[in-house]
Amino acid sequence: MEHEANLNDLSLDDRGKRERPAPESEAPPYVNHRISCWERFRQHKQGTLLGSNGSSDEILIKLPDGTSTRGKRYETSPWDVAQSLGRDLAERSVVALVDGEPWDMNRPLEADCSVDFRSFDTPEGRAVFWHSTAHMLGEAMEYKYHGELCIGPPVEDGFYYDIFLGERAITPEDLADLERRIQRIMKDKGRTFERMELTKSEALEMFGYNRFKCELIEKLGEGETITAYRDGPFIDLCRGPHVPSCGRVKAVKLTRLGQAYWLGKAQNPSLQRVYGISFPDKQQLKEWERRIEEAAKRDHRKIGRDQELFFFHPYSPGSCFFLPHGTRIYNRLLEFMRREYWNRGYEEVLTPTVFDFALWEASGHAANYRENMFSFEVEQRAFGLKPMNCPSHCLIYASRVRSHRELPLRLADFGILHRNELSGTLTGLTRVRKFEQDDAHIFCTPAQVESEVLGFLKFLEHVYQIFGFKFELELSTRPEKFMGDPALWDRAESMLAQALCQFTGKQRDEPGGWRLNPGDGAFYGPKIDIKLFDALQRRHQCATVQLDFQLPIRFDLRYTAAGASTEDGNAAASGPVLAPVAERSLDTTDATPEDAKVVPASHDVHRPVMIHRAIFGSFERFIAIITEHYGGKWPFWLSPRQVAVLPVSDRFLHYAQQVHQRIHDAGFFVDVDSSDRKLAKKIREAQLAQYNYILVVGEKEQADGTVNVRTRDNEVHGERTIDQIISEFRQLTERFQ
Repeated sequence: MEHEANLNDLSLDDRGKRERPAPESEAPPYVNHRISCWERFRQHKQGTLLGSNGSSDEILIKLPDGTSTRGKRYETSPWDVAQSLGRDLAERSVVALVDGEPWDMNRPLEADCSVDFRSFDTPEGRAVFWHSTAHMLGEAMEYKYHGELCIGPPVEDGFYYDIFLGERAITPEDLADLERRIQRIMKDKGRTFERMELTKSEALEMFGYNRFKCELIEKLGEGETITAYRDGPFIDLCRGPHVPSCGRVKAVKLTRLGQAYWLGKAQNPSLQRVYGISFPDKQQLKEWERRIEEAAKRDHRKIGRDQELFFFHPYSPGSCFFLPHGTRIYNRLLEFMRREYWNRGYEEVLTPTVFDFALWEASGHAANYRENMFSFEVEQRAFGLKPMNCPSHCLIYASRVRSHRELPLRLADFGILHRNELSGTLTGLTRVRKFEQDDAHIFCTPAQVESEVLGFLKFLEHVYQIFGFKFELELSTRPEKFMGDPALWDRAESMLAQALCQFTGKQRDEPGGWRLNPGDGAFYGPKIDIKLFDALQRRHQCATVQLDFQLPIRFDLRYTAAGASTEDGNAAASGPVLAPVAERSLDTTDATPEDAKVVPASHDVHRPVMIHRAIFGSFERFIAIITEHYGGKWPFWLSPRQVAVLPVSDRFLHYAQQVHQRIHDAGFFVDVDSSDRKLAKKIREAQLAQYNYILVVGEKEQADGTVNVRTRDNEVHGERTIDQIISEFRQLTERFQ
């Protein structure tokens, strides 16, 4: 759950007064316990916080420009390297990348390596900057509330920290004081972030007072590295990295409150959440506040209400009621995507909404996704509403023997999906329980992967250009826990990288190219994440393209290659080496990487690769994004209110209705204002309602069979015949304007 408060109008009290440090008596008792553990562990580790073995051997450091320099193991830090390249670089850099991995600027290097640097202007820099500010917020919350801190990560637009306070609730009035406390920490320029590696027993001792931290520690394997960070009196369990010093943060704003369940599970304790954002200078905060003001005006929930597009009702939480005008937008998007599918060789299918849970056990979703599904019992069997289409598309593929000549097979599905999102996370159209996607799956041979991904990226570019979106691309690679053969993963990642290079015409990390997102692939295959930017330069993720090797194995999908007849394929399908799904337990959640290496009995029968892809993502979320992107000023082709016909008086109402009928019959959304208001008032109302075209008809227009045309921006275009204006509407629609 997550109940948000509007905090835009909050102001700091006692503005201008000299701030004094919080008295030591405010510190909860566990603060001194943590510091005592830290000092004792540091002494035990023989004075090192960084795992140094005391050796200061010379190491070779590759610099961003390709040249190299030398340093000393466990002595030379990225900060030292940046300083040697220029003071400005060191001052701008928030975090280093050492062999591509985020690394504290102050943490000594441990071996030969490459070093690069990231500022606040980069995604990596912002994530570290906001993560460090979350630690400052955590300290402020501990001193103010004496509660149990949980987690405090960076997010897309800032950071948050969760704290357990029992029955106590944080109020909007608390935020001014929390901000002041953070500002005191920021002003202490001597505070730096220190890193210490801990054993599991040390971590449990240091954070033994906090049941939530201990739960996280207990879940870690014995061989995993556990780290804590200290800045001033505050010590937290944390992977890092962090900014060089707290003084790097120059401006902070706590933005809203929320509540959440520990680890996102409703049966767990309820936590208080505080959100915020921070910047390296005050001007950036002011610019952000201006964007937030504009975003509030464009809020899709407000526009949806004002333009009567949609609403929600407590009888069906998270399920949108699209009103007639909202349904017009929905259907336009659906029709648009259907036409694109037709032109690009996709086949649309219809699949059931309800499935026996045996399907989800076979696909692995029962083990990994059950709590996010709506399930129920029918005749003593468990059934569930589908949360995604991919397993049903596997059933379609497996419904008969497939030949290589059929591939690629592109299956599109606009079926209704349901996901059991926590009630507190439901937010307008951006987080819902019932939704539809422009979901499609491509079954292809390994040799076709690169061309299919490239074709999808060109498809996506075409669509996003129509809506005026720019976007960026990231290749997310093999995570720590993955299914399948590492060699197959390497090949798949290489194919995606080649497709990205071909599509962008750039190599990795080149301006206008693409970036690597190491370890963030799905467990079943690597993926390309696409982030679009709206009119306010906010980043959204809607589109995705993912390679999947696991579902073809789980559902025993195959195709016959050249030289294998249908009879050969059927014979191979019954062979013992392929182990058909019917002969295996449906519960395949304990599959191992070796399962991904199953090969067919005949070399002429092969596994297809499955590509998951979407461009809009969910229609609901995409409508929310474009509502705010356009600010409710819809382009003509997508507008739910395209034309308003305004008779200057009742005498011309009949002619206005004739005009209406002609335009309606041509397939456009048109209304007649038959009220007795003055013409100037009618025009103003039509403009506020965001009608793209306003057609005024009076005595002259009636006599000439014309309309007097103006647009919602109050530009007068003069008289047109009805045929001329309909022709103009068709041209706008064809050009997606």
